[in-house]
Amino acid sequence: MPQLSGLNLLSGLSIAAVLVVPAAAGSFPTPTAPNSAAFLPITQVLVFGKNSRRSAEEFAAEEKLSVKDVKRAHAASGLVECGEAHGAGQLTLVGNVITTAAHVFYDERGNLRGASCTFAIEMEGRSVRVPVDLTSIKAGSTNPYAFPAVHDWAVAKLTKSVVDVTPYQLSDSVQPQSPIEFVARGHIDWGDGRRMSMEACYLHDQLSVGKEGTREFSFDCETGDGASGGAVLMGEDQMQLGAILVGWRSNKPYRAVPFSPTHYNFAVSIEGAFRTAVLDAAKKMVAGQR
Repeated sequence: MPQLSGLNLLSGLSIAAVLVVPAAAGSFPTPTAPNSAAFLPITQVLVFGKNSRRSAEEFAAEEKLSVKDVKRAHAASGLVECGEAHGAGQLTLVGNVITTAAHVFYDERGNLRGASCTFAIEMEGRSVRVPVDLTSIKAGSTNPYAFPAVHDWAVAKLTKSVVDVTPYQLSDSVQPQSPIEFVARGHIDWGDGRRMSMEACYLHDQLSVGKEGTREFSFDCETGDGASGGAVLMGEDQMQLGAILVGWRSNKPYRAVPFSPTHYNFAVSIEGAFRTAVLDAAKKMVAGQR
């Protein structure tokens, strides 16, 4: 979905070159094997004045919460790994349905990034990996780099359900100028791309509306390469999944400058066809258990 607006799709184990285009600049990742990372530029992290990402331990301390409770509450956040690329994703509604960005699954040519993909989470210090059923993927576009960002969403089923983890539930309402939390694994510069980062920030302006009912919003949490598809949480308890991270746009991508109309991250709301796809996948999962 690269367009002249300068879109950066935050996926993969790679860092891409910066494009300089009218009004904004961005980068387009090309997944690269981990052992080539030493030859790549510094990983891009879009920062708004200062980097406010926190580990679960730091977030719990600042909010005066139990670290164990915080980790348990967000255990549904994980990594979607496809071939040599990865993005963020999360269990949604039920234990075998995940939400993420479409470009986590599909590359610049509209091809699947790997012959197989897995979803990985951390449970009480141990890693749990479950294969993704690639035939189950429902996406706003299977060629996301060729279409506007508002279509860059995906829902998929796992080959088996993850037990003892509480999936995120869906938000009833997604509104601009609302407080949110951004929770994701996958930032390349953050704990080898696996450690969970958390941050409280704001959902800002509605930028566009997709024909399938999804909406694109700007927001001001810090994000980095590899975290595409991560959870934008809202509601009174900041635990309802309302949108997923897709990318960033900036005319100063390598500087820590304030959030503005030319320096922001953006997310796609779980509404319309995106929401329907999640509900349909969850219903089929529940029906299959009977």
